[in-house]
Amino acid sequence: MAARIRDVLIPALHGIRAVVFDTDGVITDSARVHAAAWKTAFDALFAEHPPEDPAQRRPFDTGDDYLRYVDGKSRLDGAAAFLTSRGIAPTAATVRAVAAHKERLFTERLRAHGVDAYPGTVRLARVLRDVGVSLAAASASRHAGELLAGAGVQDLFDVLVDGGEAARLGLAGKPQPDLFLEAARRLGVPPTRSAVVEDALAGVEAGRRGGFALVVGVDRTAGPDTRQRLLRHGADLVIVDLGELLEAGVRR
Repeated sequence: MAARIRDVLIPALHGIRAVVFDTDGVITDSARVHAAAWKTAFDALFAEHPPEDPAQRRPFDTGDDYLRYVDGKSRLDGAAAFLTSRGIAPTAATVRAVAAHKERLFTERLRAHGVDAYPGTVRLARVLRDVGVSLAAASASRHAGELLAGAGVQDLFDVLVDGGEAARLGLAGKPQPDLFLEAARRLGVPPTRSAVVEDALAGVEAGRRGGFALVVGVDRTAGPDTRQRLLRHGADLVIVDLGELLEAGVRR
């Protein structure tokens, strides 16, 4: 196995025996759908109940605000974090209302249009399986299984730990590492021999807190400082596409 791994994977992955993939924005092109749904929900809330400070009344930004406050978190945690950032006390009723609105919008858009899996991620997952590396998908979203099935990639993963499982088991949300640790436990591989692949700041921080051997940040936005943010929050390396984790001759 070791010789084959050296042939097809970059050196950072040579000692890895399991990889835990975040779902939205890493496996499937669904982060943009989440971000658009959040924008509609938050902008509607601000139209009815604008922040007291005029400087805080700007619309939700699907790039910076999404990455900084809601990406990778549960709906309730994300809603509370963003509202707090705009000087709005996140009461339970307000948080539930905006999260429920976002959920309705996301579900409607998902079922109307679906999402695709990233080709680079699919190539990497297939190569990893070929060399005997165990794979898990993890997500704070309860829609993860539906997303993977709709994109036709569910069978690539040995384990799925989604938002429903997290709620059932009482797992803490990101940046706590519970979700990823549960995925590694189900794969039967310790974090010290496992990698986490994440596009969210809270997610890379969770991977670092969990003691994973390698934390890979994925920068789909190519923002001016996204790479540095991912590194500061705990990523060991940052890539744009998961195909970059394959040796040059295997990427094509």
